[in-house]
Amino acid sequence: MIRIEFNHAPATEAIRRAIAALEDPQPMHDEIGEYMIQATRQRFLKGIGPDGTAWAPKSAGTLARYKRMGYGSLSRPLIGPGRALSRQIKKFVSRDGVVIGSALIYSGVMQHGARKGAFGSTKSGLPIPFGDIPARPWLGVSDEDGRKIVEIADEYLAQQLGEPGVG
Repeated sequence: MIRIEFNHAPATEAIRRAIAALEDPQPMHDEIGEYMIQATRQRFLKGIGPDGTAWAPKSAGTLARYKRMGYGSLSRPLIGPGRALSRQIKKFVSRDGVVIGSALIYSGVMQHGARKGAFGSTKSGLPIPFGDIPARPWLGVSDEDGRKIVEIADEYLAQQLGEPGVG
């Protein structure tokens, strides 16, 4: 006679932890958010969008204005003085997911661009903006980001299942 006994307690406990982790995946979303903030900041340093396309350079007028204001050259696109967009990327994390963005009023214009005069004009009749602003998509998920997000999720679930060598 052959008798096989299976101690299912460790497997049952690992499944219970995984279910609990999936009921509130906020820690995983937080890690994904941190990764996306860093990846986005790295693209600012490279001057590229999530698809790898180089951003349009700053206009001669913008460069001249920065020089007049004493900011030096600041020639890299989307890198500027004060509350620069690259330093104002935030995340909002919940059980349902993570949102990355910026509350800076001009963040949407940088993402999508704007035509001269798109926002009306000043009291003296000058257009707002003074000239066309090219789209410089800064927000999005690259192919590499997508792979990293899946890796983060895989590692998170492996930790919950107590897989050896993870964590």
